[in-house]
Amino acid sequence: MANSKVDVLGKPLTGWRLQLYTIIFEADTRAGRRFDQVLIAVILTSVAVVVADSVHHISERFHGWLTLAEWFFTLVFTLEYIARLACVRHPWRYALSFYGVVDLLAVLPTYLALLVPEVGVLIDVRVLRLFRVFRVFKLTAYVSEYQVLGQALRASQRKIMVFLTAVLMIVLVVGTLMYVVEGPANGFTSIPISVYWAITTMSTVGFGDITPKTDLGRLIASAMMLLGWGTLAVPTGIVTAEMTYARRATVTTRTCQECLTEGHMPDANFCRHCGAGLSAYAHDEATA
Repeated sequence: MANSKVDVLGKPLTGWRLQLYTIIFEADTRAGRRFDQVLIAVILTSVAVVVADSVHHISERFHGWLTLAEWFFTLVFTLEYIARLACVRHPWRYALSFYGVVDLLAVLPTYLALLVPEVGVLIDVRVLRLFRVFRVFKLTAYVSEYQVLGQALRASQRKIMVFLTAVLMIVLVVGTLMYVVEGPANGFTSIPISVYWAITTMSTVGFGDITPKTDLGRLIASAMMLLGWGTLAVPTGIVTAEMTYARRATVTTRTCQECLTEGHMPDANFCRHCGAGLSAYAHDEATA
C-alpha cells in the first residue's frame, strides 16, 4: 500500500499535470510568462490591501470592501497552492521548501483568523493579518533578478561567513579592550556592552548612547571608524563579483521535476543537481 502511494505521488508528469507544471513553474514559456505577470499583479495588490487595512480611517470606511478583497486574494492563492501541489511529482517536497512555506503563509492566516476570537488572552487577529505580508516573498520566484541575486548569495556564502567570523573576532577583541580602557565609569559596564559599542562603531552607525571619554578610548574609536569604511566594502565586492559571474550565464526558469531546482541551461537534458531527466515538453516550449 505504501509503495503504491509513493508511485502515485512520484509518477512522471504527463498530460494536464505536465502542462500545468510548465505554466506554473517555468516562466520561459509564453503561458508561463503570462501566469507570472498576472500573479505578480495579484501579489502586489493583495499586499496593498493588507497595508491599507492597517490604516485606521481607511479600514473603517472601506472595511467591507477590504474584507471581500482579502477573501478573494486568499481563494486565488489557495487555488494556486493546490495547483502547485497537484502538478509536482513530490508534493511534500514542495510543501516543505522555502516557496512552499511562503505559499502556505500567504493563505493560512486568513483561515486562522476565523478560529481565533478577538479576546485579550489570545492572539489578536491583527497579528495574523501581519503574516499576510509574507505574500511579497512570492515575488522572488517570478523575477529573474531575484534568482541572480540568490545564486550570487549562495555562491559567496562561504566567503561571507569567513568575513563575518573575522569581523566578530575584531569586535570582540576591541570591545574587551574598550572595557579595560574606559571601564564602567564611562558606560562600558560589561564586555557585551562594549562589544555592542564596537559593532555600532565599526558599522558606522554610531548611536551615541555610549561614547569613549579617555584619549586612548577615542583613539581606538577613530581606528574602528576608519576600519569600518573598508570593512563594509568587502561583502559588497564579494556579492557583486558573484552577481557579475551569474549574469554571464544563461538564466532560465527550467525546473527539475524531482528536486524543483531552477536555472538549467536551455539545451540541458538532465538536472545538474540530482541527475533526473528534464521534461522535453518544457524544453520545446521554452525554445519555441
